[in-house]
Amino acid sequence: MQSLIAAISLDTVIENAALLSRAAARPLIAVVKDDAYGHGAERVALALRDKAGAFAVSTVDEGVALRTAGVTGEILVLTPPLDEEDATRIAAHSLTASISSLSALRLLARAGWSERIRAHIAVNTGMNRYGVRPERAGYTAREAERAGVGVTGVYSHFYLPSDGVCRKRQCALFERAAGEVKERFPSAVRHLSATGGVLAGKEEAECDAVRSGIALYGYLPEGFPGALAVRPAMKLYARVAQAFTFTEGGAGYAKAQKNYRKLHTLRLGYGDGFFRGGAPFAIGNLCMDACVSEGEARFGKWKCVMKNVSAYAAAHGTTEYEVLVALARKAVKIYV
Repeated sequence: MQSLIAAISLDTVIENAALLSRAAARPLIAVVKDDAYGHGAERVALALRDKAGAFAVSTVDEGVALRTAGVTGEILVLTPPLDEEDATRIAAHSLTASISSLSALRLLARAGWSERIRAHIAVNTGMNRYGVRPERAGYTAREAERAGVGVTGVYSHFYLPSDGVCRKRQCALFERAAGEVKERFPSAVRHLSATGGVLAGKEEAECDAVRSGIALYGYLPEGFPGALAVRPAMKLYARVAQAFTFTEGGAGYAKAQKNYRKLHTLRLGYGDGFFRGGAPFAIGNLCMDACVSEGEARFGKWKCVMKNVSAYAAAHGTTEYEVLVALARKAVKIYV
């Protein structure tokens, strides 16, 4: 096999979920969008059936894939419907839509499936990504009721959960908006905190669930180092494609800095989601599909090249979120 292998521990994901649930003291909505941050959405969701009350995905396609895999719980699609086909598929597969605007609500109504559609109203409390304005939440709920759409939840998102002032302001806006939604839909579930909100501690707004993603996979958002003892659930392996003695000249698309003596080539590169500018195990820049590494190695041997992506992400000025999704996209997943 020439592909990378992503070895994923579902037991570790389950343990991380248990830690989150205890810290939050509220039901967990497990975020499994973008293939569960590269860990395999269907397998992760099935493993978390007893730990999570619901799941959140990015797109309708992701929601349909979970249903097809046998996930029976509520599946919230975080991206609002963008055409009537989205609305129809949401209804047909018993997914839960996000109403982030009156335009999205009208799409749901026009699709002719209103009586079969459940939705959560997204409120823009300052993230400025998706959501109705807080003062329009009550009106949106009234229009959803008029259209026959069943609103089962209302949510927002912290844009800087580590900042107490920003968080408190968002909580106040959300609490008022959620209260207006619950006047028409009393059983609507309120959720505001993602992983950062859970780690920030007690919310100023009253909520019924938390919506967490990155901590399930063993990492914490910026501003919360060491706040929860989660462990990375994925290790990445590449195969040694050649082992050889250094020939004077270059190494990794750069002039050799010394006489390396023994080198080996790993079958990985920036075509597999790594950054071309290097990695801890690489000499110089990566090639598209190959990487030169120092030291002796046995031809054909599998070598663990990444156990924890935090330092690698920081070295390249990005987050664990981006690195996980990129590295796992082409890798063959095995569950251990």
